[in-house]
Amino acid sequence: MFELISMSKSLFPENRADVTGHLLERLEQAEKEKEDPFYYFDDLDVIHYFLYRSMNLNKKAERSGRTLKEYERELAQLIRNLLQYPDEIGLDIESVEEGSLFKSLSPRHLRRYQAWLAEESPHVKKKGPYSPATLARKTTIMKSFFAFLHENRYLKQPIHQGLLPATVRKDDRPNRDLGPSEVIQLLDYYQDRNPIMFSLIHVLVGTGMRNDELCRLKVSDVRFDPILGGFYLHVIGKGNKARDIPLLNKIMESIVRYRKTRLLPADFPSNSDEPLFPNSRWKAFRPSYFATMLGDEIEQVPILSIQARKKRITPHEFRHSFAIISYINNSDIYAIMRALGHEKIETTMIYLQKVMEREQHVVHQWKDNALGNYI
Repeated sequence: MFELISMSKSLFPENRADVTGHLLERLEQAEKEKEDPFYYFDDLDVIHYFLYRSMNLNKKAERSGRTLKEYERELAQLIRNLLQYPDEIGLDIESVEEGSLFKSLSPRHLRRYQAWLAEESPHVKKKGPYSPATLARKTTIMKSFFAFLHENRYLKQPIHQGLLPATVRKDDRPNRDLGPSEVIQLLDYYQDRNPIMFSLIHVLVGTGMRNDELCRLKVSDVRFDPILGGFYLHVIGKGNKARDIPLLNKIMESIVRYRKTRLLPADFPSNSDEPLFPNSRWKAFRPSYFATMLGDEIEQVPILSIQARKKRITPHEFRHSFAIISYINNSDIYAIMRALGHEKIETTMIYLQKVMEREQHVVHQWKDNALGNYI
């Protein structure tokens, strides 16, 4: 029915440069012939061009590998679901246009798919509803993709307009506040029991790094600061944006302790590509495995406030802890934003929202005699 059905199991090529080179040739041929940009493209081609096209002359400003994988995963799931569950979704496609799945869709199909994904999809039936943030992310990627196809005249209709907004309300966000007291309890627990866990938590909360940023660190990313003294980490974050994170002396000691526990040298040559925090096989952690490992370990800790939490603790919680501890210590919010590598202050405010609301509650303005001896 659709040409996409005959594709190999893998939608995504290993050699992206070759694919984009061929696509650019066809794009330029269409331009010479005064045809629409994607005149010589099929569904698979438009997926590849959307994902792998060059978007900036500065290669370092291109989408990060992490972002690309996220987009690949979401688009693969979209195609798989549309082809596997057309009746359940309600794809009442009356005529197939040019053998194309995408060209055969209408706004109502995306609207139905979005509702099915949120309410009736296999994931929902097996594991429960997606979180509002996950639905918002999926909607954003779908909308971006189909809007791109319409803007380049591959699609005649603006079918992306059939997608409903997936708003994430303040109360929908999971509580990721892990305050100083709980962090101290975890560090106290692990200090003499498990130097690996102690060091990882200590470094995460002392730097505010993302999970994947820590997993990608190399030995050469530890650098000495000749101006201010001490060491810092050179970190590549989202969007391939670099930032330098100064290392407090005790955080640096934890990095050294981690490597010595793994029986590795604790010097930091500038030409070493070895992972800074290797796993037990001396390889770099995969971010997904690292998050699972950390969560599994912390679930075993006999601390009541930790055990009472409804959700597992992930590396991201310690990023929130970094923000909260910085705020409690009177750090400027814009300084916290820059330290975390956020592009927007609104993102940083999400991290600090609950602690700021409690701190600024009107009850703190009561005078000592408001309730006599009872205040």
